[in-house]
Amino acid sequence: MELRELGATGLRVSPVGFGASPLGNVFGDIPRDVARATVRRALDLGINFFDTSPYYGGTVSESVLGDCLRSAAVPRDAIVVATKCGRYKDGFDFSAARVTRSVDESLARLGLDYVDILHCHDIEFTSLDQIVNETIPALQKIKESGKARFIGITGLPLSIFSYVLDRVPPGSVDLVLSYCHYGINDTALLDALPYLKSKGVGVITASPLAMGLLTDNGPPEWHPAPEQLKLACRAAAEHCRKKGKPITKLAMKYSLMNNQISTVLVGMNSPEQVEENVAAAVELSTSGIDEELLCEVEEILEPVKNLTWPSGIQQA
Repeated sequence: MELRELGATGLRVSPVGFGASPLGNVFGDIPRDVARATVRRALDLGINFFDTSPYYGGTVSESVLGDCLRSAAVPRDAIVVATKCGRYKDGFDFSAARVTRSVDESLARLGLDYVDILHCHDIEFTSLDQIVNETIPALQKIKESGKARFIGITGLPLSIFSYVLDRVPPGSVDLVLSYCHYGINDTALLDALPYLKSKGVGVITASPLAMGLLTDNGPPEWHPAPEQLKLACRAAAEHCRKKGKPITKLAMKYSLMNNQISTVLVGMNSPEQVEENVAAAVELSTSGIDEELLCEVEEILEPVKNLTWPSGIQQA
């Protein structure tokens, strides 16, 4: 896989990023030897970007990822590690005091002296003015201390990004992490890319499979998507299955096609999943995407295009 520039950070990341939430046992228990083998396989196949959070598994994901990276004995400068702050098992706290303490706790669990990226996690669940006036300034101090190299913000509603970026000093935020807005069923992120580029902000996307909507098994019961979207995605998956082609690979390739998006984060919990995701990236670069199947799937999903769901508190 060719590495991509991550905004103006100078970092170069693999187009397939390792989403480490499954290492927190959030989708079922993963034995430690399997977790280590999964991270080892990712490194061997060229994945260099790893994303976690203290929220995933109530800090378990960070601890397990740290163990896996130590076990792999990977040089620190060969990997890009991102974690988050502000969202925890017991709720949200974006206060300066909590996020400052949070990074130290994360570094201890990861066994690292610094993280490459520290994200504010799902900022739509607090006052965005608090993010602007309190959290981002606190993260700037963390950045100056050397504990985090770059600062990001994450969340579902795309409007949160412009609200914050229009109100903080230029260069205060280096990255945004958007999820469920760049896939076959939802390309709303595309409209925001010119704006984000004008702000000098790098773009990471996550959930290319729309949190399970674009899979043969379908989404988990708790998935917040409206029923109309679930049914359409089920029909699209069934169409691919009849053609003998998994919708997951098509969806992964689709999300990887746009070079303005530096990396696509996808959760992985086995060496086999790593191999499938990297294979999609390699196939895309060598033989492209099945245009005919893509058109058919897009037609099925057209009635629900960019249909999303509410997330967070109502912002003024």
